[in-house]
Amino acid sequence: MLSRRLIPSTAALVAFEAAARHSSFTLAADELNLTQGAVSRQVAQLEAQLGVPLFQRVRQRVVPTLAGQFYAEQVRDILARLGQAGAQAIAFESGSGSLGLAILPSFGARWLIPRMPDFFARHRDISINFSTRVRPIDPRAEGLDAAIMSALPPVPDLIRQRFMGEELVPVAAPALIGPNGPPCPADLARLPLLLQETRLDSWTLWFEAQGLKRPPGQPALVFEQFLLVIRAAVAGLGCALVPRFLVREELASGELVILPGRASPAETSYYLVYPANRKTYRPLMVFRDWLMEQGREPGSLSPKTV
Repeated sequence: MLSRRLIPSTAALVAFEAAARHSSFTLAADELNLTQGAVSRQVAQLEAQLGVPLFQRVRQRVVPTLAGQFYAEQVRDILARLGQAGAQAIAFESGSGSLGLAILPSFGARWLIPRMPDFFARHRDISINFSTRVRPIDPRAEGLDAAIMSALPPVPDLIRQRFMGEELVPVAAPALIGPNGPPCPADLARLPLLLQETRLDSWTLWFEAQGLKRPPGQPALVFEQFLLVIRAAVAGLGCALVPRFLVREELASGELVILPGRASPAETSYYLVYPANRKTYRPLMVFRDWLMEQGREPGSLSPKTV
C-alpha cells in the first residue's frame, strides 16, 4: 500500500499542474477561476506534504524545479486518465461510450471501414476514434483502448485476439505480363517485384514455396503501405504479393490478374490487441464480439485468443 502522505488531494494536483504549465500562479488561478493566493496555498501544501520543493521563484515568475517538471508530467497523465476513467464509467453505466482504435491503413480502407455501417447500425450509442499505424504499437503507450495489428510478439498484460487470417496471392497488371497470358512462376524471377516494408521476405518465401530461388539483385520497389503496393501493381511497375482480400476490387475490374503459383495461408494473422485491464470496458467488448463475427466470414481462418 502506498503511504497516504504520497497521495495528495485532486484539488492540489490540479492547481499544481496548471501552475507548472503556465509557470505562473496568476495564470493558473485565472484558468481555474481561483484566486492567486488559493493556488499558492495549494502548491505550498503539496510541497509540504511531499517534502520536496516543486518551484523556484525567479523574479516575478515561478519555475518548476527538476523534481517539479518530472512530477508535473506524471500528474498531467494521471489527471487525464482520471478524466477518461470518469467519462468511461458514465458511458459504462449508460451503455454508450467511445473507443480509441488504431488500425492498419490498407486493412482499414479495404476491409474494416466498408463493414463499419453494420456495426454502427447495431450500436448507435458507440463512437470510434480511428487512427492509423503501420507498425506494431502498445495501445497503452499511446492512450488508446485497442489496436488492430498483423504482427505483435506476446507482451505482458496485453490481450491478443486473432480474428482473421490471410492468403497471399501474386498479382500483376495485364500490361506487364503481355499478350501471352500470365507467366509461369519461374518467369517472375525476370520481373520487378513490389514489396511492403514490414514484409521484405515475403517474395523470398513465396519463391521457396514454389521450389524456386529468388535471384539475388532482382529489381524491387518497397512501399510503406499495401495500398501503395497495389496502386504500383496496377500502374505496371512490378508484380505484387498481397493479401487476396485487399485486391478484390482490382481483380474484379481486371486491373490486376492472379499469376500462376501456389497461394497458401500466410503466417500473418490479424489481431485485436488491448490491455488486460480494458476487458470489461463495454464499447471495446462490443466491438470485439462484432469483429470476431466479421472474421468468421467465408475465406477467413478461425479466430482464437493468444
